[in-house]
Amino acid sequence: MMWNIVSDSSCDLRMSDFASETVRFETVPLRLQVGEREFLDNDELKVPELLAAMNAEKAASSTACPSPAAFARAFEKGEKTVCFTISANLSGTYNAAVMGRDMVLEEHPEKEICVIDSKATAGAMVLLIRRAKELMEAGEAFEDICAQLRLYQAALRTCFTLENFDNLIKNGRMRPLVGTLLHSLGIHVVADATPQGTIHVSGKARGEARTYQVLTALMRDSKDCAGTEVVISHCENLAGALKLKEQILKDLPVKRVDIQSCRGLTSFYAMEKGLIVGY
Repeated sequence: MMWNIVSDSSCDLRMSDFASETVRFETVPLRLQVGEREFLDNDELKVPELLAAMNAEKAASSTACPSPAAFARAFEKGEKTVCFTISANLSGTYNAAVMGRDMVLEEHPEKEICVIDSKATAGAMVLLIRRAKELMEAGEAFEDICAQLRLYQAALRTCFTLENFDNLIKNGRMRPLVGTLLHSLGIHVVADATPQGTIHVSGKARGEARTYQVLTALMRDSKDCAGTEVVISHCENLAGALKLKEQILKDLPVKRVDIQSCRGLTSFYAMEKGLIVGY
């Protein structure tokens, strides 16, 4: 029997980075519309090309969630499937996955499919995928795996910092004057995800070093970080991710900190030099 883990592409994990003899992994890509160009958020997407197109496009860009049929095709490839999606409060992807599950179960009632709203994105989803893989390879029962993953999801947190505000301005979520002022002063927006999966702006910090200190303080205040695994997603900002990793290891008693590069969807929102922390 082959276990099946499915995620939308906002998890930032590439299919090519996943290896298991008993568990298959598939990402269902979102689509990014930039002017007349459409980018499919799969393993082949080149993020610098996407960012260049967004910088050159004066109009607002947009995203589109996968179709229920796309999820259904991924679910059909396994007998027992666990699916993780970006927060349902940020995208219609969760609803599409639920519809895809229902489509498959109508034709194949013998299959088992669990869809979990991560209430986050990026690194938090990677941590869920890792935990699912561990439980599946350990031979846990399907119902127990789903129950454990839902508890784990509730304990995860996400925070992030933005340095580029162009996309927020183009989409009408920030006034141009404010964005220009923040950028010229070297001010970074620091935010986190609420337990409900919405975005909460925690504050602003001036300068890189201060921003990372604010982030680790936010992490400390949000949960007990002892033994926690951390995943940093960076948008074309490996140097910043390495400095943030160093700050986290200095300030918090975490177990490990891994770094990965953003895929298309998270790059679309984080923009160049953005950092997203799942823990």
